[in-house]
Amino acid sequence: MALTTLDPRTALVVIDLQAGIVSGPTAPHPSAEVVARTVELAEAFRARELPVVLVRVSFAADFADAVPGRTEAARSGGGGRPEGWDVIVPELAGRPGDITVTKHNWGAFHGTDLDVQLRRRGVTQIVLTGIATSIGVESTARAAHEHGYHVTLATDAMTDLDAEAHRGSVERIFPRLGETGTTAEVLELLAKTHG
Repeated sequence: MALTTLDPRTALVVIDLQAGIVSGPTAPHPSAEVVARTVELAEAFRARELPVVLVRVSFAADFADAVPGRTEAARSGGGGRPEGWDVIVPELAGRPGDITVTKHNWGAFHGTDLDVQLRRRGVTQIVLTGIATSIGVESTARAAHEHGYHVTLATDAMTDLDAEAHRGSVERIFPRLGETGTTAEVLELLAKTHG
């Protein structure tokens, strides 16, 4: 489905583009390309005075605030994270007016003030980018949909740890949560609807 519209109060929500995540292997898109495309989107949103939300994942040194519970998959980070692991990439960080949200889960809504931040600004739609497509991005998209936001997913401004996982989210899950398109398509629609 092609992108149809961007609401007057649409926010860009960027998931986990931070030092410790962009430095790892990604597929199908290199993380540098995801960062570059997200920067393009962020600049366009800022130029139109639309909210830009930079979400990062972080944990206490002892992981006391990490999500508990048994899983079959091994948990990463058992030996701790290096200093600066959770710092937003410099290409995106430090812009006045941007909102920073720190999460301790896969998704950006649970246990954060993201919903409050968006609703206080009258936001009714979000455009999502980031890493990893099938983890943080998909979890946030699901929660946004459940919270009643219109969801747009810039599929070339996100990537995963596994190309098949990325493809599964883009082809099977995202069409049920919102509309998908490329960065160029989002920018074109943004120019048409927001001058």
